[in-house]
Amino acid sequence: MITFQSDGVALPDIDRRRVSEWIGAVARSYGKRVGTVGYRFVDDERILSVNMEFLGHDYYTDIITFDYCHADVVSGDMVISLDTVRTNAEQFVTSYDATRFRSAYDQELHRVIIHGILHLCGLNDKGPGERELMEAAENKALNLFPSKMSEQ
Repeated sequence: MITFQSDGVALPDIDRRRVSEWIGAVARSYGKRVGTVGYRFVDDERILSVNMEFLGHDYYTDIITFDYCHADVVSGDMVISLDTVRTNAEQFVTSYDATRFRSAYDQELHRVIIHGILHLCGLNDKGPGERELMEAAENKALNLFPSKMSEQ
């Protein structure tokens, strides 16, 4: 079961059914199945508070992933700052896949959503060379997101 909640911000306009199916497909591509996954969308101040309280980090980030996985079952909670997602989309996304996403922000939001799942599937992004592997996995996962054409 995948849940989407917000805390102090409006819930982003995402197709929950499509996103949930996509998350399942990505997890299966790593030999995993989805257990209980929760997304909580927040602002920068809230994610800073969570980052300090649970990780001892005094900085903003786009996502914090809490891993509750067991064996091949992907389970966890993700806290996503919509403020940081928007800033990252404005600063780093030079183009977006208009067949799948409505805007650079929409694409970046989906990148962050799947980033947490990739962590739960065992990928890391802190060690030497890991950031590049994570980015490649994110791009591959974004290409698995159903195109808008498939909705018709």
